[in-house]
Amino acid sequence: MLSMSELKIGVIIEIENEPYVIQSTQHIKMGRGGAILRTKIKNLISNNVLEKTFKNSDKIKEASLEKSKANFLYKDENNIYLMNNLTYEQFSFSISQIRKEIFFLKEGQEVEILNFNNQPVSVKLPPKIVLEITDAPLGIKGDSATGACKVATCETGLQINVPLFVKQGDKIRIKTDTGEYVEKA
Repeated sequence: MLSMSELKIGVIIEIENEPYVIQSTQHIKMGRGGAILRTKIKNLISNNVLEKTFKNSDKIKEASLEKSKANFLYKDENNIYLMNNLTYEQFSFSISQIRKEIFFLKEGQEVEILNFNNQPVSVKLPPKIVLEITDAPLGIKGDSATGACKVATCETGLQINVPLFVKQGDKIRIKTDTGEYVEKA
């Protein structure tokens, strides 16, 4: 069981037999009363976002998740398809369920899957990923002194701000949590 002080962004808790990930927290100290913690939590199965308030006396159950490795196979207009690396079993997620992660997945890429009650509920990406630039406008000569950026498109359709020297065909490293350019790969 977790106490209120252990509830932080990214922690996965279980409420009414469903896993929720904490997306934001706000600690509020009441005048004469005890402190409360306002949170926004996202259901990993249905993707619903709730606001929930916890008191200092509340004990919250940490979700029991198992991790497994899987390879991204392909996507269609509604789903993405993955294959478990140990059992070779194929499964899918709806695109609405993993809206953010879809732009970091390319064919054959290995990802970590979080399983709740033996059912895959979430895709966990590595901290950084390498993608190829498929479209980038040319930088303007002499404009590099200001640290200017331009918008480039990656092989997965992700549009990202990159420095002016990055061109089409370059491979770049990107942070998956923020979607920011890190360096050329």
